[in-house]
Amino acid sequence: MPEPDAPLDDLSKSIIEQLQEDGRGSYATIAKAVGLSEAAVRQRVQRLLSTGLMQIVAVTDPMQLGFRRQAMMGVSAEGDLAKVAAKLSSIPEASYVVTTAGRFDILIEVVCENDQHLLDVINTIRSMPGVANTESFLYLKLNKQHYNWGTR
Repeated sequence: MPEPDAPLDDLSKSIIEQLQEDGRGSYATIAKAVGLSEAAVRQRVQRLLSTGLMQIVAVTDPMQLGFRRQAMMGVSAEGDLAKVAAKLSSIPEASYVVTTAGRFDILIEVVCENDQHLLDVINTIRSMPGVANTESFLYLKLNKQHYNWGTR
């Protein structure tokens, strides 16, 4: 991900905070909350979106959509980490892939329909060139998940 050219000012941070509370909030409502015109808010939101600094997405509950098995996998890799991470990122079940420092070179979160589906994904990952070994951490309960960070 590219580094932002300049830090966000307080108004842009406030707009982001408003959208984190309600991603469907109108520009007029946000404008009142942050003290800008509706047009200025629209312009700032478009800039945040076009630069890739922010996304507005629908967050779903995988369990309610029929995906009964989630896991984080630690991957130890050989060779070019960027190539291995790119290959892991191409897996449809991957919802999160990050290169790390520590015990594992890459962490990958996968969302699967059931145990057999997870086993198939694990076998796919283990057979990839550059993957030396893996360790899977099955999710038993989601205790906290939020997206309201990054502005203060």
